[in-house]
Amino acid sequence: MIEPQILILALLPLIIWDAVWKAIGMWHSARDNKLTWFICILIFNTLGILPIIYVLLVRKPTKKKK
Repeated sequence: MIEPQILILALLPLIIWDAVWKAIGMWHSARDNKLTWFICILIFNTLGILPIIYVLLVRKPTKKKK
């Protein structure tokens, strides 16, 4: 049987990966006023796949203000 400490250490990088991408995706969807994307990213745990799709493929880049 696998020790709980080893399992936690094995899952830690995935948890961090998901949390970072989820935060980025939720931040961008909130700034873009996309409530549907915000809720989907919040609810579904996809190991960062859904936020990556939103940030890289769906979201249109905005022009920076000077």
